[in-house]
Amino acid sequence: MTESDATTDEPAEDDAEEFDPDPERVELLRKVADDVRGETSESKQLANILYRTSDLYDEDEETTPEEIVRNVKFILEVNERGGLGR
Repeated sequence: MTESDATTDEPAEDDAEEFDPDPERVELLRKVADDVRGETSESKQLANILYRTSDLYDEDEETTPEEIVRNVKFILEVNERGGLGR
């Protein structure tokens, strides 16, 4: 990485390649999500975050890391408020 690369807000050219479709990674992330999902709100949150993260590698999903971060923030805010109904 050159000094100019480090100072811009532009993603590096090879950043997009990190999220190429990867069915094995999708399966692993979703399996872990299923394993950690429990009755507590924290385990449900973690499972939801893992599922959203797996979407980066799912060729049928169109999402970006930024969209996932926004979604995770929403999940955490909803939990803080006590749910969607409040």
